[in-house]
Amino acid sequence: MNKVLKISLLVFLAILACVAAGVWYASSFVNPAQLTRLLSSSVKEATGRELVISGPVSLSVFPAISVKAEQVSLTNAAWASNPDMLTLKHMELDIRLMPLLKGSIEIGRIGLQGLQLNLQTNQAGEGNWNLAPPVNNSGKLDASASSNAADGNANFISYNAIDVEDAQIQFQQSDKNIKVFKLPKLTVDAGEDLSNILMDLRYENYALGLKGKTSLLRNVFRDWDQSPVKVNVDVDLTLNGKLLAITGVIDKQPSKLPHFQINLNSKSFDLAPLAGSAVVAGSAGKSGTVAPHKSQGKYFFSDEALPFNLLPIADGSVSINIAELGLPNQTSFTNFKTTLQFKNDRIDSNDLSFNLGKGSAHAQLSIFDLNRPIPKVALRGMAKDFTLEQILATTDSKASVSGGDMQVAWNLKGSGVSPHQLVSQSTGVLQFSMRNAKLDSQFLNKGGDFVITVFDAINPLYKKSNQTVLECAVGYLPINSGVVNIQNSVGVETDRLDVVLSGSINLGTEALNLSINPREKSGLTTGLDLAGLVKIEGTLQNPSTGVNKTGVVNSAVSIGLGFLTGGISIAAENAKSLATKSQPCKAALHPWSDIYTINK
Repeated sequence: MNKVLKISLLVFLAILACVAAGVWYASSFVNPAQLTRLLSSSVKEATGRELVISGPVSLSVFPAISVKAEQVSLTNAAWASNPDMLTLKHMELDIRLMPLLKGSIEIGRIGLQGLQLNLQTNQAGEGNWNLAPPVNNSGKLDASASSNAADGNANFISYNAIDVEDAQIQFQQSDKNIKVFKLPKLTVDAGEDLSNILMDLRYENYALGLKGKTSLLRNVFRDWDQSPVKVNVDVDLTLNGKLLAITGVIDKQPSKLPHFQINLNSKSFDLAPLAGSAVVAGSAGKSGTVAPHKSQGKYFFSDEALPFNLLPIADGSVSINIAELGLPNQTSFTNFKTTLQFKNDRIDSNDLSFNLGKGSAHAQLSIFDLNRPIPKVALRGMAKDFTLEQILATTDSKASVSGGDMQVAWNLKGSGVSPHQLVSQSTGVLQFSMRNAKLDSQFLNKGGDFVITVFDAINPLYKKSNQTVLECAVGYLPINSGVVNIQNSVGVETDRLDVVLSGSINLGTEALNLSINPREKSGLTTGLDLAGLVKIEGTLQNPSTGVNKTGVVNSAVSIGLGFLTGGISIAAENAKSLATKSQPCKAALHPWSDIYTINK
């Protein structure tokens, strides 16, 4: 036998002996019952929660040294509705061989099957997933927990891979309805320098996938805020088959905010799944009938809290470039671009732009005071050279609207945690103009209670009319502390009437106090005095009508005032009276540059 062969054989026998020794050592040193107690005590010291293993625990040595446990659960926060935060049908922990030969136990792989995860927040916004170490009566960390972290036991929970199969996640915000997410597969496979991620998540009719690489996640979790961390990200996110590439880097220095530069790029991405199943379900598959919009809740503008708490307090930027951005129930935006700048508790977008058909939009957005109870929002922008028909270019609206050349400019500020709070505390100005539109009655029916109330009061026979011809509509709409004062600065012209509006809308109470003043065009009516024909009162959610002059509505049925609410916002500031003007649109229009100027 030659020398090389002898050496190879000896090396092989040595390796085999080490493996055999490791297997023997594992079977003698790793006591499943002892390991179970060690797991439970480690979790208890680190989180204050009880880890309960009620099923059998077994040890296997082939093809790897592993401990298997059945029926595992982790207790929940004391205030949570479910007694367990998570339950597991099966858990498998692979044990590293080399640390084992040195007399210590380290987990290399965690395998979970049949995971049921119950996530919940309370009225104060606290999440049950907050697994902070327990504190003693003095408010300091428990000594056992501190010593556990200090003596190196953190290595016990280090891992090379995590495999999750057949998982279900339930999320409940406070006392609201429970949302159920299914997680058929999640794999995090750690190499020497990178973590490979593969995830499949399902929610109702939506499928979200994640695939790619990041810097080693176990090191990130271990070193975060303890030593400098740099995370490289290169993953692909898919939402119902549409791909969004996410690349960039995150730097974290101890005791400092994380700094990041992230790029989001996509040829085509769809926001409809993110808008909620109700929007999609309400619009999908409906081409023949149109149901009126019904606002939910106490207010027309929702009082549901916006997710400001999910926005990061950080330092960095996110650049977005999406060639085609799908929106729920309307035509897509194209060439959607912006860069979000994060600076502590402030987020700015100074270059948001996109195209809509042949039109374009430019805007600026700021969200600040995120670390305070009441955040603030500022919006400035202009959109022009598009049409109402393009905005509503969906399967059920193409036949309802044609034309409608539009331009909109806005400069608004507000504060609050919900849409209702934001508009009720808003100040600024909004101006819109629209020309040459034909509105079918089918489209007008979709305006909601406010629209239908106006139409029924002014022209009960509008539903029998096939179409309203709108020559122009202009509104200059200033808002002061949530109150819109309208002094005849909203003008509308149809093929039959010239109309101006006056009154006010209180966006805090949503109270309406509007008068509609039409002026007949020559030869189209019998010459009735129509000034102050109808008053709109009540609220945006529950409007009501009144008649200023007895019998005028009955006499004016044939006039057809059905153009008044086809999606038009009604609000304005003090302006010259338009009641006697023959061109209410021209008189209402203010210079666009007074509101917003596009900087190119």
